Amino acid sequence: MLEIPVVLDLTKLAQQMEGIGTHLNQEAAATRHRLERAEKLLAQARSQQTLLVQSLQQWRDRLGFTAAEPLEPLNTRRAIATAPECHTVIATDGSQIAPSHHEIAYCYLINVGRVVLHYGQNRHPLLDSVPEVFYRPEDLYVSRQWGIRTEEWMGFRRTVTEAIELADLTLATLDRLTSHPSAHSATVPPMLAMVDGSLIHWFLDPLPLEARDRLLPPMLAAWDRLKQAGIPLVGYLSASRSGEVSNLLRLQTCPYEVPDCATHCPGSTDTAPCNVLSPLRDTAIWMTQLQPGQRSPIFRSASRILSNYGDHAIHFCYIHVGAEIARLEFPAWVANEPQLLDTALTLTIAQVQKGYGYPVALAEAHNQAVVRGGDRARFFALLEHQMIRAGLQNIGTSYKEARKRGSIA
Repeated sequence: MLEIPVVLDLTKLAQQMEGIGTHLNQEAAATRHRLERAEKLLAQARSQQTLLVQSLQQWRDRLGFTAAEPLEPLNTRRAIATAPECHTVIATDGSQIAPSHHEIAYCYLINVGRVVLHYGQNRHPLLDSVPEVFYRPEDLYVSRQWGIRTEEWMGFRRTVTEAIELADLTLATLDRLTSHPSAHSATVPPMLAMVDGSLIHWFLDPLPLEARDRLLPPMLAAWDRLKQAGIPLVGYLSASRSGEVSNLLRLQTCPYEVPDCATHCPGSTDTAPCNVLSPLRDTAIWMTQLQPGQRSPIFRSASRILSNYGDHAIHFCYIHVGAEIARLEFPAWVANEPQLLDTALTLTIAQVQKGYGYPVALAEAHNQAVVRGGDRARFFALLEHQMIRAGLQNIGTSYKEARKRGSIA
């Protein structure tokens, strides 16, 4: 009788894990030490915030790390108000089927999940997805002239498509709310447009200008439409790995009169004398500073790509949502308009509460977007049917793919 082999040898794995408990205890102690140091540095930064910001603005281009600029006093702790009973939240999220030469055809699919949730309005929610398949040569191979793999280009296009779909859906929802016979401007409920993840798209920075111009302008145009409609846009980051605030404290510890990293600490700044908090994340610092339902000061991100964002330069703050510290990002036009900022904060907190720790609209948008194994199989079955109808012959997957799907084990 053929025995099915064990995929994971737990005996061998257990031998490698013997020291993990000791290692984790050591890391926890080191993290506590870094947090104590961070609290002291934060207190020092509060007392000389003006000088610190001036130094950041003057020497930003000489720094080997990205430090955020605080736009409010560093001791700002604001309680986020309760959301109004009537409001609407719109969200999109995307998924894809990547191209593979081992499949029956070289193409890829982007599927964007869309969600509209109405609260206190006796309206049905919208939960659906919009799929789009890309198979033309200009879709599959245009990126190769810039040295970008098709798989990477697919991910970039998905980000842009999510932004466009979000603007389309939000404005269509606003139009339905305002065109109702009994509706007028005073009765339109607050609205929020949400995406999962950062609004700062670092992947755009190293791209050739021609490639970037295919991606950034349509995304910013979608955000322009939200701005003109007066609907705030936010990016929600759970378990954020950002260190822009801890890097501001890092600037505080620079031992040199002029914080010129290229001159004093050439090469990697990981071994620089100012690098005393790494790898501490911003979220760990704010967990010690915020109470549930509070937000941190607002910061302006200094990411280099934002110089191309125009009016949409990204600001952010950290919010204590109860289970964790989340990073909330929004364009400058949201940060500069108190009513839009208040709507963004209150509706985001409400979404987290309704979703038991994570915004329910984003969770549902993900569920609508995700392409599961059965969906993938049906997609390629439909594609095979169309190819046969078109008179194509010798259709099938590669021997490698067929063998992987039909293991004898």
